[in-house]
Amino acid sequence: MIKYPTGVAPNKGSLRIWFMYRGARMWESLGVSDTPKNRKMAGELRNNIVYQIKTGAFDYKRQFPESPTFKNLDHSPGRAMSMRAIATTWLNLKKPELAFSTYKSYERRIKITVEMLGENVDVRSVKQENLLKLRNELLTGFHASGRNYNVEKQGRSVASVNGSMRDLLALFSFAHGNGYIASNPMANVKPLRKSLKKPDPITKEEFPRLIAACSNRQIANFWQIAILTGLRHGEMCALAWEDIDLMAKTITVTRNLTSEGLFTPPKTTASNNRIVCLVDGAISAIRDQMELTRLCPPSSIDFHTREYKEVIPEKKTFVFNPSIHTVNGRSGAHYAVDSIGQSWNTALKRAGMRHRKAYQSRHTYACWSLAAGANPNYVAAQMGHANAQMVFQVYGSWMQENNTEQLALLNQKLNDYVLHMCYSKQAV
Repeated sequence: MIKYPTGVAPNKGSLRIWFMYRGARMWESLGVSDTPKNRKMAGELRNNIVYQIKTGAFDYKRQFPESPTFKNLDHSPGRAMSMRAIATTWLNLKKPELAFSTYKSYERRIKITVEMLGENVDVRSVKQENLLKLRNELLTGFHASGRNYNVEKQGRSVASVNGSMRDLLALFSFAHGNGYIASNPMANVKPLRKSLKKPDPITKEEFPRLIAACSNRQIANFWQIAILTGLRHGEMCALAWEDIDLMAKTITVTRNLTSEGLFTPPKTTASNNRIVCLVDGAISAIRDQMELTRLCPPSSIDFHTREYKEVIPEKKTFVFNPSIHTVNGRSGAHYAVDSIGQSWNTALKRAGMRHRKAYQSRHTYACWSLAAGANPNYVAAQMGHANAQMVFQVYGSWMQENNTEQLALLNQKLNDYVLHMCYSKQAV
């Protein structure tokens, strides 16, 4: 049996080759007889063509000037495909490598940007100008069509806009790499500059006022524990009694609740299964919360791991259970992440305190710990950062502004080591 090189086939006594071009299989007759020598040459020619296509150097007309296949091709650069189709293709191919919650975030952001660019617009017609206009519309929250794509009238934050533009960069890079477009219109679009916001922690004087202003005992315990542990709000909502060891004075952080209501691993790999050490104030709040929810029945949940399509059923007894305060039975067994911010805002107003975002609870933990002299590496590990670099980036300027407090701490600690020696003048 005659063996032909890959991509080479007989054709009525002569040879022809096939190769993939713009997503389609192309057949071209070489017009040479089917001999061993010609088979080898055809294989080499085919390999050379595949390489040229991959590197973008292939000139179809020059290689096959009389080809009827070439004459029937659409010769505009790239390959016709709508924005909706290319986005769907890209998302489907990305899906296996992403955690389910991450994929849903990609899907949500891409849906908005594709709608704003035009779902039926040919991907080849999208220019850099269109993308820069899109970026401005995301910043203002208003699209030229009159449709508001953002519930906040002032538009999205710079961080949010940069995230959406990163998605588009990946999408157009995929389109370019697979021959749908001749060049990537996102290639020279730089991210917007983002100022590094200083943390705005709750002060030690404000803390009791904030807790006293909480609407009920459970919410007061929630914010005490959040501030004294530095847990993310999704981790707080997903916290179960099975995660707490009061004998060891620790919490093992194993899950997070997303804004879509999915139970997933914590945000980063460094956050997963981390051990958070509890200070006495946090232990007191946890013991108080035990009286409210420790004896509640466990709830069945689906835990979405980072592995594609892996879902593990679990039974957990949530530490914070909103159903204990309702009479209509409509509340679930755990708080939703989006509802937590409202309880924070309400407490700030009742306490007559300046408004801060609820995420300042996490910043407060870090600032208090650093001010108390904790090692930045320890603080980073407690908060779920891979190393202390994030701590220095976020809290470096804050630490410099509190040098006086740090100096007092050093005086308190180092003076114990100083050897005091008294010198007296000896009489002559």
